[in-house]
Amino acid sequence: MNESSNAPPPRVHQPLRGLRVVEMSHMVMGPACGMILADLGAEVIKIEPLGGDRTRQLLGAGAGFFPLFNRNKLSLALDLHQPEGQAVAQRMCSRADVLIENFKPGALARYGLGYESLRQSNERLIYVSHKGFLPGPYQERLALDEVVQMMGGLAYMTGRPGDPLRAGSSVNDIMGGMFGAIGVMAALIARGISGKGMEVQSALYENNVFLVGQHMLQHAILQKPVAPMPARVSPWAIYDVFTVRDDEQIFLAAVSDAQWLAFCDALEWPDLKADPALASNNQRVLARPSLMPRLRERLALFTASDLAHRMERAGLPYAPIRRPEDLLGDEHLLATGGLAPMTLPDGVRAGAQVLTPLLPITLQGQRPGIERSPPRCGEHSDQVLQSFGYPQEEIERLRSHGVVA
Repeated sequence: MNESSNAPPPRVHQPLRGLRVVEMSHMVMGPACGMILADLGAEVIKIEPLGGDRTRQLLGAGAGFFPLFNRNKLSLALDLHQPEGQAVAQRMCSRADVLIENFKPGALARYGLGYESLRQSNERLIYVSHKGFLPGPYQERLALDEVVQMMGGLAYMTGRPGDPLRAGSSVNDIMGGMFGAIGVMAALIARGISGKGMEVQSALYENNVFLVGQHMLQHAILQKPVAPMPARVSPWAIYDVFTVRDDEQIFLAAVSDAQWLAFCDALEWPDLKADPALASNNQRVLARPSLMPRLRERLALFTASDLAHRMERAGLPYAPIRRPEDLLGDEHLLATGGLAPMTLPDGVRAGAQVLTPLLPITLQGQRPGIERSPPRCGEHSDQVLQSFGYPQEEIERLRSHGVVA
């Protein structure tokens, strides 16, 4: 690993400290990979075009992309269309441990930044590409998270029959970046043995196929068409969202016979507890057409908070129906440090401090944290170039020629 000469003091438990990563990516998948590595201690240098990664300017559902997936990174604004800009990037990659990219196949090769070119000057380089499809008949198609959800069965499984619906998050982009990071870590172990890096590829479509793999196997085993989740034959009788008093909603479950008995006790329903036709889970599953209307009628008399209290006391699974913004005040996340403050780099709330979720893991009992808020475009250009041996006068010359900003 290459130890940066101006690396900041170490954060708590940084297993990837000393790893130098060059990231040339945008939107979600590539940046998610870089964020994971950065959160785990790697020095991640994000190369942006002079005007900045366009992801910074997204509105609506894309407004959170850049700040979430670009924390703990350094920003270098560089014009890769100019030969001198290409030379800077090539020099950086010759001294880096990892390159992250998510452009169309062959796009970076035009700038002398393809894997085959870069491995000639740096055989230890781990080159991780994030694509729409792994190499094959589809590889030239333009892919988006929603595209692969539709063609990969996930939208079919999420929506009601006849109404395919994408999942409520960029699941393939985020998990594609996660699998890219897993590939990097596997390649690091292999490099420790062989001394040589390798090319790693992760793709949206194959990620989506992995997500629906359980349903592919369901069909292979049962030899029946797979029903979308809202219309599935549930393996458990009580596993649903219920509308209760004041039109509130709550999810309740009882997935074993012991839980069914506890459920009846918690709600003070001795008649259902004693009903021999409901004694086993499979009996209750078969009785769902008549059982569920009865439960919905009875549960409508309770408030959601009363039900939550009863389920909590009985040790039964339950969940209030919450919105993403509700999580910013979640007592568990706040008490455990699962949310961390950071400053927004640009946009309508530039300079505002917000809370953001951390990686969902602990290392020695602590969550990997945030050392740097998402960078402003080119915020670290001088610092990064100096760390790669460029004197200040050369940096100023490159800036005057519009190569860096």
